[in-house]
Amino acid sequence: MNFVVSWIVKFVFVLVISLISIFLGLLYKGFDRKITAMMQSRIGPPLRQPFRDVKKLFMKETIVPDGAVPWLFNSAPIFALVASLVAFAYLPIGPFGPLMEGYGDLILLLYLLAIPAVAMAMGGLASGSPYATVGSQRELVLMISYEVPLAIAAVTLAYNYNSFSLATISSEPVWNTVGAMGILGFALILATLIAVMPGELSKVPFDQAEAETELAGGLFVEYSGRNLGIFYIAEVVKMIFVGALFIALFFPYNLSSWYSFGGPEVINGMLLGNLIADILFFLVKLLIIICVGVSVIRVAFARFQINKASYFYWVPMTVIGLLGTLLVVFENSGL
Repeated sequence: MNFVVSWIVKFVFVLVISLISIFLGLLYKGFDRKITAMMQSRIGPPLRQPFRDVKKLFMKETIVPDGAVPWLFNSAPIFALVASLVAFAYLPIGPFGPLMEGYGDLILLLYLLAIPAVAMAMGGLASGSPYATVGSQRELVLMISYEVPLAIAAVTLAYNYNSFSLATISSEPVWNTVGAMGILGFALILATLIAVMPGELSKVPFDQAEAETELAGGLFVEYSGRNLGIFYIAEVVKMIFVGALFIALFFPYNLSSWYSFGGPEVINGMLLGNLIADILFFLVKLLIIICVGVSVIRVAFARFQINKASYFYWVPMTVIGLLGTLLVVFENSGL
């Protein structure tokens, strides 16, 4: 009976986390667009514009093309969103540990990260549009390319902590576990993952799958109404997840570990003031990571050609990642 109650409570918490992540995703999407506009000397849309966009999409008619595979075309957005939401259950967020601690690890998160990209590609292929087909092919090529440096980073972190458990990896900042050579190695790994971030999120300069000026929207060209709205939400939720994963892997710091803010006890002896401070600190770190990994890169670079984007991940980023791995290995082996 206790087992059933425990899983019901976890399910409720997953729903709450899902709603919060959707809200934060849309809010930070607004920040991203506003920051990008400021860097380009524009006013930009208001912060609430993403909420308006989603509302408008859900009010519009959902059209399924005649040449589409209906069940796959309609289910692809749902798969993309559900995978992004489920991933949060295995991720430590701010002062809170993973809700499903012990049931998943870094490898599982990498699989969950890949599902939205595969779902988008399958949805584009199922639409029957030649533009969407080209966009889907580009999405799969790009995914295969950035998965290599991403896997290298995951293996390096697991080697350093001798564990693939995300709870173990995020229990202590990686910078505190190694010496000077290891810090340099993880700095290279961090730089690699920052380069992977816009590709993982299909942002400029790695938005070849959409490429409005070339493919009229690419794999989303036939999507409309509710389906396009779900894809929109899946995109912003994944952005929050990737940013939170960065924090868990490299910056799992809390303000309460340096200074106590007092207040009554609320959770497992944690003071209310410390809890609020840690949550706010997490949100600030998340905004900085999204600004650096998405907004700044999008303004600084134009869209790459798909062959150059693939080469960028296969060669320079893979080499940098491997160099970082070697430095960490040398550090741990005492060489």
